Amino acid sequence: MENQLWTYLIAITLLTMTPGVDTLLIIRNTTRGGLRDGAVSSVGICTGLFVHATVSAVGISVILLQSALAFSALKLAGAGYLVWLGLISLRSALGNSDAPDLTRQNFVLRRFSARRSLTEGFLSNVLNPKTIVFYMAFLPQFIDPSRSALQQSLFLAGLHFAIAMIWQCLLASVVDQASGWLSHRRVRRTMDGLTGSVMMALGIRLAMER
Repeated sequence: MENQLWTYLIAITLLTMTPGVDTLLIIRNTTRGGLRDGAVSSVGICTGLFVHATVSAVGISVILLQSALAFSALKLAGAGYLVWLGLISLRSALGNSDAPDLTRQNFVLRRFSARRSLTEGFLSNVLNPKTIVFYMAFLPQFIDPSRSALQQSLFLAGLHFAIAMIWQCLLASVVDQASGWLSHRRVRRTMDGLTGSVMMALGIRLAMER
């Protein structure tokens, strides 16, 4: 059991560190509102893991995986959400072309909303069908059938929560250290444009995947 736990920790750490939608959202939101924005977004993202763990444990994932219509609907919802986030970033990049550069303090305080950050993080994770598929295929390998599947799944999700929070907050801290550079209008607009374009591309790719 101990060997299995170490295997899980190594695998989940490597998965967490692999760049993807979560990484992009942390960079985007930290650029937008500073370390607090990135950290709160990480809480939202990681909270979604408990939803996936619960869904996997009670078998709803089986229904989603066996129903092409249900899975397609979830996939399109997730893809649409990514495209929507991308459009918001692109709108920010294209708008306010005459806005002045911001001081570091104003840059951090001007655009932070805890509720918005939590919601964006949570929805980006919960609406990601790849996370559901991963949890459905991965977690059962570490579940003892003689014990409560739900309790074990939530425990494993808790470990994933801790690892992901540490990694994503470190990432947000690195991005925040560059906030003086990012506070310049041209740099800010460029970052918004790049993250928005990548998010839209990921959403379109997700929608087109079979």
